[in-house]
Amino acid sequence: MNEKSRLEDFIAKYETGTIPWDDELPPPELMALVMEVDSGKALDLGCGYGRSTIYLAQNGWDVDGVDFVPQAIDIARDRAITAGFSENVRFHVASVTDLEFLPDSYDLAVDIGCMHSLPWFELVAYRNGLLRLLRAGGIYLLFAHLRDETETSEDEMRWIKEESLLALFAKEFELENAEYGVTQVEDKPPWKSAWFRFRRLSNQAL
Repeated sequence: MNEKSRLEDFIAKYETGTIPWDDELPPPELMALVMEVDSGKALDLGCGYGRSTIYLAQNGWDVDGVDFVPQAIDIARDRAITAGFSENVRFHVASVTDLEFLPDSYDLAVDIGCMHSLPWFELVAYRNGLLRLLRAGGIYLLFAHLRDETETSEDEMRWIKEESLLALFAKEFELENAEYGVTQVEDKPPWKSAWFRFRRLSNQAL
């Protein structure tokens, strides 16, 4: 599925008003990380309604949230204003594969269920943008749905193979931790998923 088709699909989801990821708080994995590390500058990739973006701001972070769905960004901005943290966050309507407009170096990048839907050539652009934006020593926290190797060819573009994901970041990132689980939304069949915590290596370490 190309980006235009994905955008149309996500716009349709948001227009229904029933978004599975519209919880008040971010996942506990992100909340635990926030309690562990010092605050700094963060990037929320595929931010949706901004729950993680706003939570980070509430905990002292300066945050940019990016999503390609205009409706999601409009609501995220309103929620940041309501929460009283609009000065600490900036929301951008943009693709996570084209972030040249962001010039700053980030201490933390968060992706909760975005990159796993990208085709390979877009994943490479996503990775390259992350390399430019995340400082050496910075943390990349990723939640991804993992493709089951037993799935048929009809499901070839469904989620991402773990080996492909790890290969994508193998050279410039160190995998610090991986936690595996199963995700189920409403009455749909469950699928494999995992949390990955990467550390951006310095140029000297490459």
